Order: sequence, then structure tokens, then C-alpha cells
Amino acid sequence: MFAVINTGGKQYRVSEGTVLRIEKLPADAGASVEFADVLLVGQGDSFKIGKPFVTGAKVTATVQAHGKADKVRIVKFRRRKHYLRQKAHRQQYTEVKVTGIVG
Repeated sequence: MFAVINTGGKQYRVSEGTVLRIEKLPADAGASVEFADVLLVGQGDSFKIGKPFVTGAKVTATVQAHGKADKVRIVKFRRRKHYLRQKAHRQQYTEVKVTGIVG
């Protein structure tokens, strides 16, 4: 069984046992989280598509860890104009493991 969920402004295709890195959630490590924004649920050749979400469907997951992604450098540069701006950013994420799909 698989599902497509919507979290953090992104969509993810998940099945039971999948480990995902999603946008940071306000939950402690080891806590259980539930995703109610399920766009599609399927098993084999049959599937249900939501309008926009599948009614009664949910995906449960366990928070494994929190962390920061690799550093991304931002550089704005104009040659011969004495213009150079440098910044860096590390996006925070939550690593979750999908434990169940109901749909």
C-alpha cells in the first residue's frame, strides 16, 4: 500500500517503512505524528484520488531525529563594480519513519 501526502508545501509518495526528511515539525524525537492531508491512496492497480484530500485517510509516522541539511551558499556578484554579497543557509528538517497507512 502506498500514499501521497502533503506536508511543508511539498508532496511525498510513501509506503510503510519509508524514511523521509521533511520540513521541521514541532514534535520530539520518538513521538508519533499523523498526516491527514492525504492526496492519493493506492494498492496495486486500484487507488483513490482525493478532491483535494481522501476522506478518512491518514498516514502515521514516528519522528526519528531532527537536524540541519547541508549548507547552501548564496553569492551575488557584479564584476568590476565592487559588489559582492555572500550568505549561507542550512534548512532544518525532521526525519520520520512511516508506520501505517489507513485509507
